Amino acid sequence: MILALVEQEDGRLADGAAGVLAVARVLSGARNAPVAAVAVGDLGDLPAQLGGHGVGRLYLLRHPRLDGGSPQPRGDALAQLVDAVGADAVLAADTVAGTEVLARAAARAGLPLATHCTALRPGPPWALTRERGGGSLLEDAELDAPVALCTVTPGAGAGASPAPARCDVAVSEFVPDLDDADRCTRVVDRQRRASGVGLASAPVVVSGGRGVGSAEGYAALEELAALLGGAVGCSRVATNNGWRPHSDQVGLTGTRISPDLYVACGISGATQHWVGCMNARTILAINTDPEAPMVTRATYAVIGDVHEVLPAVLAELRARAGAREPSPVPRPRSAAPPLLEERRAGLLPVGDQAGEERR
Repeated sequence: MILALVEQEDGRLADGAAGVLAVARVLSGARNAPVAAVAVGDLGDLPAQLGGHGVGRLYLLRHPRLDGGSPQPRGDALAQLVDAVGADAVLAADTVAGTEVLARAAARAGLPLATHCTALRPGPPWALTRERGGGSLLEDAELDAPVALCTVTPGAGAGASPAPARCDVAVSEFVPDLDDADRCTRVVDRQRRASGVGLASAPVVVSGGRGVGSAEGYAALEELAALLGGAVGCSRVATNNGWRPHSDQVGLTGTRISPDLYVACGISGATQHWVGCMNARTILAINTDPEAPMVTRATYAVIGDVHEVLPAVLAELRARAGAREPSPVPRPRSAAPPLLEERRAGLLPVGDQAGEERR
């Protein structure tokens, strides 16, 4: 049996759950083993959601100690479930929550844990491809264990075939034996994410960095994201400066995304940020520096000032949408320097012009 740990947000499958289930389906076919989901919390319409992902059974973990969201009791409960059902493998999204729960379960069960997996092939031993060095390199490794515990990165299940047909999901409640002495942490407060498209699942992400200049400078990015049906992200400097919340941060210490289009506005492209956006299908960089790492790695680049480029883009999008153009947003005092000289301005297909492929 392949167990897939799925997280919920406001009664819906959280970002990353679909990718985990896709990888589980691939392993299920290779190993001829059923896929079962594992969740904590209210049942709601979770079975109906899971039925569209080829899941035949849902194990719902029930215990008062699990309600607080602490990873310790959830990891303990998962370890007990693995032993009870005789699972072959347990997968979770490569998120902070998923990694913490699986790490606790691995410690309790005396099993190794493989994180940041981009590809898996059943064993024994299991063959893995993992991101290392913050995503700067890939490692081929083997996992020799009676039960494979792995976290999978965003996009790992992108090549999986769709679930063949919606199926009925059998629900089994599992009540673990938990001790108060094992609870090391508890959740004391929760901050709800703003409504709209989630950063990790958005098809388009418009991010801003130091070049945006201030919190007010993100108004144009928010409008562009809304027009494109996407979400707004940011670099670490924007979070450190208090311009955007940490939940908007893209990067190694933020959210790792894989949208169809990533628009990087005034972002230099340090390694920790690149790790978070490198799985995007297309990257458009807007920057005054033609040698910035984000520009040299992007699919396309506009060499220019974000405060001059974005208003032009927005005006064109509004015109195409037949919308009335609002009053221009004042340029922040701390904005990036003016446009480079005329000969360096414009849209450059970086990969073609530089003669190198996007990494």
